[in-house]
Amino acid sequence: MRWLKTLSTSEQVAALFVVLFGMLILVSIGSLLWSLRERAEQEQEDFQQRRARFRHELNMVWVGACLFWAAWVSGPVGATLLFGVFSFLAFREFITLLHTRRADHRGLILAFFVILPLQYVLVGTRHFDLFSVLIPVYGFLAIPVASALADDPARFLERNAKIQWGIMVCVYGLSHAPALLLLDIPHYEGRGAFLLFFLVAVVACGQIAQQVATGKMRARPVARHISRSFSMRAWWIGVFTAAFVGALLYWITPFKAGQAAIAALVAAGCGSFGAFVMQALKRDAGINAWGNRSAITGAVGLLDRISVMCFAAPVFFHSVRWYFSKLT
Repeated sequence: MRWLKTLSTSEQVAALFVVLFGMLILVSIGSLLWSLRERAEQEQEDFQQRRARFRHELNMVWVGACLFWAAWVSGPVGATLLFGVFSFLAFREFITLLHTRRADHRGLILAFFVILPLQYVLVGTRHFDLFSVLIPVYGFLAIPVASALADDPARFLERNAKIQWGIMVCVYGLSHAPALLLLDIPHYEGRGAFLLFFLVAVVACGQIAQQVATGKMRARPVARHISRSFSMRAWWIGVFTAAFVGALLYWITPFKAGQAAIAALVAAGCGSFGAFVMQALKRDAGINAWGNRSAITGAVGLLDRISVMCFAAPVFFHSVRWYFSKLT
């Protein structure tokens, strides 16, 4: 800890990435060695399926880590552009798998080519007050106006609610991730990468713990028509695991141990409920995953990967910003 404190901010963040990529290399080597073990023929098929799922998840973690590194290296402008592209692709994925009409094109053009880039411009220029209200206030009022001008009242409320909800999750929620990189906190300048890493780490650990608990415990789903695996017992295990991890990682944040645990608990809880809400949307759309491989829609499952962050990031960002604004 003394040695870490002697490093500059850039060196500390670089050390973070050395540890992150080092852990991923060790896990990848362990996965390779695990796959070389001899197994009985009757176990081979089940093993190959589990290994394929694990490799897919590990590859996604590698991609996420590389993008996280690219966002830090490219600076505020590069990070903002990178997450802006993510939002565009996720929003496109959301829209292509839901029913829209020709009259919705005006609202979609407004959402894709005006509101989305303007949101990220406000992030990049650190206009956080306007950034916080652009979509839920001005965007939500402008989109139905544009749609009404198309002169098509059929299912008007339902159609506009889809666009508004999509831009709220895919653009508003995700845009808070690069905002964490740019957030100015007294005596914590230039360390926004640690905050984003803290958020991703605690949310991921909470999700993993929840999934493990779901597999080990008898399922008591709270809404079986939406998800047969989501239970409050597993949810509590997930959020308390996230709180424990958050307390262990407090030293990379501007929080004390107890504050970090509470922040991690809230972020992980919101993220888990976010994934549950997105599951309800998939049930309504009649799909099992956002990545629709049965049609050429451009959907590759990105929204399945980032839906947790889309709910956790805004709650975490505004909680951190509000708390430290009260101290100044």
